[in-house]
Amino acid sequence: MTLLLAAAVVGYLVGALSPATVVARRGGVDLRGVGSGNPGAANVGRALGRRTGVVVAVLDVLKGAVPAAGFGAVDHRAGLLAGFAAVLGHVSSPLLRGRGGRGVATAAGAVLGAHPLWAPVALVAWLGVLAASRWIALASMAAAVSVLVVALVLEQDRWWALGLAVVVVGRHLPNVRRRLAARREGS
Repeated sequence: MTLLLAAAVVGYLVGALSPATVVARRGGVDLRGVGSGNPGAANVGRALGRRTGVVVAVLDVLKGAVPAAGFGAVDHRAGLLAGFAAVLGHVSSPLLRGRGGRGVATAAGAVLGAHPLWAPVALVAWLGVLAASRWIALASMAAAVSVLVVALVLEQDRWWALGLAVVVVGRHLPNVRRRLAARREGS
C-alpha cells in the first residue's frame, strides 16, 4: 500500500511540473494569452516555434514515462498508477491553480513507461488521423482510443487504458465543440 501511495504522489507531482510554462516565460510569452491558452507543447509550438514545442513535448512525455517505468520496475500496478497520476497532475496542476494541458504527451509517456509495445499503435493512429484530417485534437483522441482498443484486445490493464482515454478525450471535447460550431457558423 505504501508503494502505491508513493507512486500516486510522486507521479502526480512530477506531472504537475510545467515545462511549457517555464520555457514560455523564459521566451517572454504568457501562454494564457496565446492560441488555446493551454500550457502544453502545441501551444508553445505556436508561440515560440515548432522546435521549442518539440522540446516541451519530449519533456512532457518524460513526465509520464519516468514515473511509470520507475515504479513499474518495482511493481506493475505502481507503474500504472504513477503514469496515470502524472497525467492527472499535468491536466490539473496545483502549480497552475488547477489548470493544465490536455495530457496527450504525458499520457504517451505513461504508455511508453508501462506498455512500450503499445506505443507504436498509438503513434500510427495519431499519424494516420493527423494526415487524413490535419487536426491535432482529433489525432490525439484517436491515439488515446487506440490504446484502449489494444488493452481490450489483449485483455490487459483495461481500466487504466480507459482512464487515459477518458482524460485525453475529455480534455479535447471543448476544442471539438468550438471547431464544429465554427464550421456550422461558417457554412
